[in-house]
Amino acid sequence: MRRSLPYDAAICLCLAALIAWGVGILTGKVAESSWERQKEELAPKSGEVGGIAGKEVFRVQTVEDMLSHDTFTIECPYHNFFNDGTGYYKNLGLAVLTLPSGERVAAQFNQESMQYIGQDPLYGGGDMILPVGRVVYEDLTSNELFLKQIEHGGALSRRDFYVDMAGTAVLTRKTDTVDTAKTLAQIITVMILYPIFHALGSKLGLWGAYFRKRNGSQSEWE
Repeated sequence: MRRSLPYDAAICLCLAALIAWGVGILTGKVAESSWERQKEELAPKSGEVGGIAGKEVFRVQTVEDMLSHDTFTIECPYHNFFNDGTGYYKNLGLAVLTLPSGERVAAQFNQESMQYIGQDPLYGGGDMILPVGRVVYEDLTSNELFLKQIEHGGALSRRDFYVDMAGTAVLTRKTDTVDTAKTLAQIITVMILYPIFHALGSKLGLWGAYFRKRNGSQSEWE
């Protein structure tokens, strides 16, 4: 059995959606501006964790090198950290990083601070210098789902820490932030305006009210 939306509901919904569309555009512009400002304010400086690694930053080869330095970086082929397993641990997006020694560790990256050497990675690879990093001790085995995600291509060499190469950098994508803000603003706008438009229409006599008073105190649904 086909049922069509009542004309009063359709009219109110269309009016609310039209205004919500405009609200979404304005909200998106505000969210985009806020994201850009936050990204600039939180961007790590050169030499800081998540920032660009200069020549003075120690280049590690092994896990042992990592554990013996407060901060460090890695020079490695592009594919050593790309598409070799990812997962979410405590809202952190971690990926597998293969060290020059062949050891595999979990790490998060600020891609804005990566330096490419030689061939463009989009055309077959090349080497790169990763951002400044540090070891953060965490029991990664406490999250079995995360381990299944990140180790689908091979086991990690260490599960008691991950490498932070992001620092304070904003890692959320601008499109995700803007789209989420727009969608929420539009939903809230429709939820607020729909009953307002319907109530106004009922007062003007265009259609009946959803609720009507009975016996001076009670109300009933029509």
